[in-house]
Amino acid sequence: MKKISIIFSLAIVLVSCSGTTQNTLKRYEVKSGIVEYTTTISGKVLGSKVSGSGTENLFFKNWGAIELKEEQSTQTTTTKMFGKTSTDKTSTHVINKLDNGESYLADFDKKIIYANRDLMMDMFKQTNTNAGNTGKNMLESVGGKKIGTESFLGYDCDVWDINGAKQWMYKGVILKLDITVFGIKTVTEATSAKFDISVADSNFELPDFPIQKEEGFMNNQEFEDEMDATNEDLQALSKLSFEEWKKLATEDDPEMQAMSDKELRETYGMIQKMLKMRNSN
Repeated sequence: MKKISIIFSLAIVLVSCSGTTQNTLKRYEVKSGIVEYTTTISGKVLGSKVSGSGTENLFFKNWGAIELKEEQSTQTTTTKMFGKTSTDKTSTHVINKLDNGESYLADFDKKIIYANRDLMMDMFKQTNTNAGNTGKNMLESVGGKKIGTESFLGYDCDVWDINGAKQWMYKGVILKLDITVFGIKTVTEATSAKFDISVADSNFELPDFPIQKEEGFMNNQEFEDEMDATNEDLQALSKLSFEEWKKLATEDDPEMQAMSDKELRETYGMIQKMLKMRNSN
């Protein structure tokens, strides 16, 4: 079991470190853009009438590797029961920002920013994966079907149907979304969209709120340093002889010490094989 866990752990590390931090992450097929949206909400559920509206501003550059989305909305729920009417009104104001692997959520109600690491973006960048193609594959995996093309705001969009929800997508950017869930219809559509334009850095600024870093958060420099250090460790590991590796592997590790010399050699051989495959990529 120890040998299997070693190989499995190393395989994960090799996947995450096989690329370079210089890869270009392309979330969209357009380099930059500014899109303004409006949202309307309407419907009835469990005897309550729901209505609402909202706005959304999207800014992105570097093919979507850097993106900021600000959303503001209000929703009113009116309930009639036993001849009495009650009204509940809620409002939301948040900003979501992505900066390569850094992810931020600014909550204007709590006046705090939550910082996390977007592991999906890190994986796409490290493996040089086209996130746009991956997104289409993900849509298909959940039953999504491309049902045609349609012009929206003058842009030729792919129209997708995902279990009754429809979305109009231009080169990876959603320009319209029409979805009904439990009788509540939500329509979000762009009112203005400009692509491949200069987007000022000021559009990516976060509010001056305290930042709460979630467990495992690293900024991009710290992440790159961690990857560089890991790459150096793997390079050093590839140059170790069996006896050198055995000394390090069995030191302070009772499970490794309990392995036979044959098992250790098999483990060492598989590690070296995987490292050679990595270096040849």
